[in-house]
Amino acid sequence: MSFYPLLVELHGRACVVIGGGVVGERKVEGLLAVGADVTVVSPDLTPGLRALSESARIRHVARAYRHGDLAGAALAFTALDDAAATAAVAAEARERAVWLNAADDPTHCSFILPAVVRRGALTVAVASGGATPALTRALRDYLEASLGPEWGTLAELAAEARRELRAAGRVADGGTWRRALASDVRALIVEDRLDEARRQLRARLEMPA
Repeated sequence: MSFYPLLVELHGRACVVIGGGVVGERKVEGLLAVGADVTVVSPDLTPGLRALSESARIRHVARAYRHGDLAGAALAFTALDDAAATAAVAAEARERAVWLNAADDPTHCSFILPAVVRRGALTVAVASGGATPALTRALRDYLEASLGPEWGTLAELAAEARRELRAAGRVADGGTWRRALASDVRALIVEDRLDEARRQLRARLEMPA
C-alpha cells in the first residue's frame, strides 16, 4: 500500500474512536491535543478515558460498535481485538467516505499514523507505510534525541520573520532562507543568545533588526 503524507486540521471536527482500551486512549489523547471533538464508543473505558468522559472532554457511548456510529465523522479510529468488528467498522467507513485508521490492521486503514517528533510548531513525521513499525519507532527515537528544543525556537523566529515579510509584500527565495536558518543561528539559540539569533536571521533576510 502507498500512503500520501499530509497534516490534517481537526480543530472542532468530529472524530470517533471505537474501543476504550489503552490503544484507544492514545488515539484520544492525540486528537484532543489538536482540538478535535471526540466520541468514544466502547462498553468499558480505561481510567484515563473515564476521567476525560467525566470532565466532559469526550463523549462516551457506553456500548459496543453499531452501524451508524460513524455518521458525521471526519476521521475514525478502531482499537479493537475483534477482527470481525474491525471489518464492520471499515465497511461503514467506506460506505460513508470516512477515513479510518485501524490499529495494527493496515489492510483496513485508509490512513495511517506516523511516528511524530514535535518541537514547538515544528512537526517531524516518520512512516514506513505500515511495513515496519519497529523501524519507524527506532527512527523517531533517534530524531527525538537528535533534535533539541532550539529547533522549536528557530521555527518561531522564522515564522515571525515570514509574517513580517508577507505583510511587507516581500518574498525570500529558498537560498536566502537556507542562509538565514544556517547552523550558526541555531547555535546562538542553544547558547541562549536569542536576541542575537533574531538579528542574524533578520539581517540575512534583509529585514530591519
